[in-house]
Amino acid sequence: MPQILLAECMQEVSSFNPVLSHISDFVIATGTQILDHHAGTGTGMAGALGVFAEHRNVEVVPTYSARAITSAGPLAAADWDQLSSDFLNAVRDAPPVDGVYLSIHGAMATQNELDPEGYLLAEMRKILGEEIPIVASMDLHGIVTDQILQHANAIVAYHTYPHVDFYQTGQRSARLLMRILNEDVRPVTALVPIPALVRGNELITETGLFGKQIRAAQDIEASEGGLSAGMFIGNPFTDVPDLRSNSFVITDNDPKRAEAEAIRMAQEFWAVREQLQQPLISIDEAVEIVMNTKDAVIFSDAADATSSGASGDSNAILRMLLEKSYPGRALIPIVDSQAVQMAMRAGIGQSIRTTLGGRLDPQRFEPITVDAQVRMLSDGSFISESHGTTWYAGNTALLQLSAGSGSISVIATSRPVSLYDRSLFYAHGQDPRRFDLIVVKSPHCQHHFFEAWAERLLNVDAPGSTSANLPSLGHTVCARPLFPLDENVEFKPNVKLFQR
Repeated sequence: MPQILLAECMQEVSSFNPVLSHISDFVIATGTQILDHHAGTGTGMAGALGVFAEHRNVEVVPTYSARAITSAGPLAAADWDQLSSDFLNAVRDAPPVDGVYLSIHGAMATQNELDPEGYLLAEMRKILGEEIPIVASMDLHGIVTDQILQHANAIVAYHTYPHVDFYQTGQRSARLLMRILNEDVRPVTALVPIPALVRGNELITETGLFGKQIRAAQDIEASEGGLSAGMFIGNPFTDVPDLRSNSFVITDNDPKRAEAEAIRMAQEFWAVREQLQQPLISIDEAVEIVMNTKDAVIFSDAADATSSGASGDSNAILRMLLEKSYPGRALIPIVDSQAVQMAMRAGIGQSIRTTLGGRLDPQRFEPITVDAQVRMLSDGSFISESHGTTWYAGNTALLQLSAGSGSISVIATSRPVSLYDRSLFYAHGQDPRRFDLIVVKSPHCQHHFFEAWAERLLNVDAPGSTSANLPSLGHTVCARPLFPLDENVEFKPNVKLFQR
């Protein structure tokens, strides 16, 4: 009976977020808790478990799972030491296994380790030996290092952005692992590093230029001898040595084909790199537009995208709305635990004077003093609209502010949660369709969440640690030159081959 070890470590960070993350910002599960956590969800681990369940002779060995509640700043050194030690001890304590499915994000970084996923894989190899096949699934925003590819037999990447294929990626990973075990396929990986960072609407795989490379990757996977293929565009906000974009192709022991296909995908990506950037408009201009627009307008405040690692406490748009005495109805999320505590003490229906935002990232924001009415209070635990897992925002308050003849509803959370769907809004009784302006702190969401019914979506050039204005962030660690941080960047395909 083949035994498959399961392990997971999922976090994406912004190196420009001054707020360090801690192990308390993770949902930790061990042993069979992992199976319970993913049961009935749309996660990658759930997809892999579904495939393993199809093989009645397979026994899964769940060991350790650490899933960040949301993206954040780098993980503190002591917390990484504890997390990695617990992770590896769980692997060490597992019985002998025949294969490994590892679920990682790829854009994690800590104070004392800039390639944590690669480190875990290297240490797993020491524990498990060189012969046990390991297949790792990754986010296409992951940062692929040599260390990852040296110790994993194969990697499998998301194919969609916005991500709607978590489950399918887990399935693809598990099926590939089973092929390695049962069909004696021999994965060979060709990786082409591309000196470019990209961020924009053309990355939407269903409608944008980036979709061409993804569809090419899917064709490779569906072909005879194609095992895995995709594009990594990295997380531009995780400032680590290997930050860049990459094409990769994995074939069944056919290095020449893998190399040729990976080069072709990389060249096509490089040719459109300038179009894969996000045009932005100023906050002032955006507010003027919304004040003269009849129907709903979405402000994409990607600079404070908690799902990309930002602090979530930007109040830059709120400040402008108050200064302009915005006359409509606005809906805004902000992370501010102190304001929530004050609302909790006051109670529902009471009025409070507090500051909002600007507490976590004081280099970019300043607190705003406001008078607000407490409209709702909660413990901040709710189900994700995207994949059915529970998110934990901590104690949360719905605050209503006046702005001239308008009204601003602020959902203040104690801790950041991902905001790439409507979960937080719905959980606190707020239907975005009933507002004139909705601030969405995410670069992209599934089309039907907002764009399908709003009159306009404006990408706002606001301050923040995940700004699409990439040269403004101040990268100091990643290899240079790198587009668009530098001028006149040249690209000559250089293939790296990996095979175990």
